Amino acid sequence: MTDEVPSRPPSGGLVQALNVPRNAKLGVLTGVGFAVAVYLFRVFELLGPFAGTRQYPLVGPEGWFLLLAFVLASATALFVTAALTVASAYRLSREL
Repeated sequence: MTDEVPSRPPSGGLVQALNVPRNAKLGVLTGVGFAVAVYLFRVFELLGPFAGTRQYPLVGPEGWFLLLAFVLASATALFVTAALTVASAYRLSREL
């Protein structure tokens, strides 16, 4: 037995083969764009006033909807990135 630690194979090849950096950029752009659109429609009432009146403590409605827009952008970016990466993996598996 030896005390040497075996070297690990490089893992960056899989990330590059699946286009993860490109997919992440597209996911973030889609998520931010979608969240901005929803935020604008809700806060500035572009389609007219929404039914119902609510109270928004501490930061007011704009603050709450800004926080919700961040969550929506993050979730959408994650979903789009995952979907594009799965599609890339499927295409790569079909080529092999």
